[in-house]
Order: sequence, then structure tokens, then C-alpha cells
Amino acid sequence: MSIRNINPAALYDGAASGLSHARVDTLNGLVFVSGQVDWNTDFGVVHESIEEQTEAASKNLLTVLGEASSSVDDLLQLRVYVRGELSDHMEAVVPILVKYLGRARPALTGVGVASLASPDLLIEIEAIARVSAAAL
Repeated sequence: MSIRNINPAALYDGAASGLSHARVDTLNGLVFVSGQVDWNTDFGVVHESIEEQTEAASKNLLTVLGEASSSVDDLLQLRVYVRGELSDHMEAVVPILVKYLGRARPALTGVGVASLASPDLLIEIEAIARVSAAAL
């Protein structure tokens, strides 16, 4: 089979909802990462502020990429969903994204949304990446 599911033990288990944190197309070397949020292993939101949730979602993204034999340098596309008007949160979110993305500079789309998976979530980050060349 050319598809591999990625579900890091440190993150919540999405099996009951029918999802994986990522799927790797091993034939083409692509990693499709589900939206990462600030949930603990019991689906509870850990932090209240947009800054803290952005940090947590970014760390979760790195965890998933690592388990998928990928990295931030292999990111191709990032989608950032923010509850409310996107422009209201840019000043808080962008420096944190830059901190985690470094010089990777993936294609990036930011979207303001009315809701996310739970009422306390303020941000969700999904990605497409490639498997690291060293892992092939």
C-alpha cells in the first residue's frame, strides 16, 4: 500500500472521528497534515490566547512532520484558519509562524472563519509537505 497514516502518541487520538494527523503518500513522497490545534490528548483546549494556541498548534505540526519523516524545511503549503477577522490577529500570529517556519517560506494562505472544531479554539494550522530527501 502506498498510503501511511501518521498518529503521534503525544497527540490526541483521532481514530474515533475517522481521522489521522497526517497521511503520507509514499509513492509520491507527499505528506498531508490535518489541521493542528491546541488540544491535549483528551480533546481539551489547553491555552486561552491566540498566541499560546498558535505556539501549541505549531509545535503539534512539527511533531506530525517529524513522525512523517518530514520537517519544516519540507513544507510546501500551509493553511492557517483563525476564528474571526484574520486581520485582527495578524500582528499576534505572524511572528510566531515566522519563528517556527524559519527560512522555509511555504506557500501560505490565511483564512478567517466563524468556527473551528471546538468553541474555545482560535487557530488551526494544516499543511502539505514532502518527505525529507534523507528519508527516501
